[in-house]
Amino acid sequence: MSTATTTTQVDAEDLRRRVRDLLAEHDPKTTDRLEFLRARFDAGLAWVHYPVGLGGLDAPRALQAVVDAELEAAGAPDNDPRRIGIGLGMAAPTILRFGTPEQHQRFLRPLWTGEEVWCQLFSEPGAGSDLAAAATRAVRDGDEWVVTGQKVWTSTAHTARWGILLARTDPDVPKHRGLSYFVCDMTAPGVEVRPLRQITGEAEFNEVFLSEVRLPDTLRLGEVGEGWKVAQTTLMNERVAIGGNAIPREGGMVGVVAQTWRERPELRTPELHQRLLRLWVEAEVMRLAGERLRQQLAAGHPGPEGSAMKLAFARLNQAISGLEVELLGEEGLRYDDWTMRRPEIVDFLGRNAGYRYLRAKGNSIEGGTSEILRNIIAERVLGLPAEPRVDKDVPWKDLPR
Repeated sequence: MSTATTTTQVDAEDLRRRVRDLLAEHDPKTTDRLEFLRARFDAGLAWVHYPVGLGGLDAPRALQAVVDAELEAAGAPDNDPRRIGIGLGMAAPTILRFGTPEQHQRFLRPLWTGEEVWCQLFSEPGAGSDLAAAATRAVRDGDEWVVTGQKVWTSTAHTARWGILLARTDPDVPKHRGLSYFVCDMTAPGVEVRPLRQITGEAEFNEVFLSEVRLPDTLRLGEVGEGWKVAQTTLMNERVAIGGNAIPREGGMVGVVAQTWRERPELRTPELHQRLLRLWVEAEVMRLAGERLRQQLAAGHPGPEGSAMKLAFARLNQAISGLEVELLGEEGLRYDDWTMRRPEIVDFLGRNAGYRYLRAKGNSIEGGTSEILRNIIAERVLGLPAEPRVDKDVPWKDLPR
């Protein structure tokens, strides 16, 4: 790869030209969807801010919107980002930052095209919100690691080919220092996925049992014992992915309630009117804050501010869904879709008010509980004194569990 290739600045017009070249060679009307997506990746138009050869062109992240708009106007297929959100929003940036060149080449292309779905193997039944207390063990055996433990609340595990896994490799050091980070083959012997039925009736989440699962050392991300450092990249990107998605004004759940308000005047009351106005303003403030957060993300790695966005997203979603149920009265209380589905995506807007109200309860748990996020904001954004941590220097094996 020449130096000129990697240092030449790519601008919007250059990207439009590249899109025209892609469309000329691979007409979306006649080209197989997967073939088109692979060609787009190889042309550097998947993630324009990623390195050349890894789906990008080393271009400013903000220019991705130029590519997306041109391809959408041409009727080109997308990679169904809602279905592969964990791979795109969490696994990919972690692999890019900590992976080896061989891992980059193996994982990033099929991840982006959607050929391989990813899940996140972090949470555990016994660790609660304290991810660093994870007890799943990985014991080295030559060039392999033998992994045993249990993970829980694992979205898309039932469809995933790969999982990003945090496991304890050294129980004799304090909990944050004894973790390592792996890519887990979800088809390997010893991996068992069981559905967890939710309050909505669906089984969107899973529990995953790992029974002496053998993973080659080539599936390790980062150095042994530095899993907590690697996991922080995943978590910060996860919170931006959950709380900082780009939406138009009056998009998302507040738009559904506002539309009902306009179309159903018989439901209106002065008190509900005031609540709707407050929530509409808060939703707009969060939307604009999300724009600023994405600008910060475009300039480098995400920071702890993503925790504030995710916290606001959860609180606002729950408040809006509660208002919608009250607005609809008896109609809002109806929920009769208790089908045991195993969905690949969460469809908030395509369901009824009862589903939105029930499913929104999970927003304050997934991607980091609201209580933990408040601590992160207090300590890392506001600079407030940290909470006392008596287990900071205690070996993990000596901690009560």
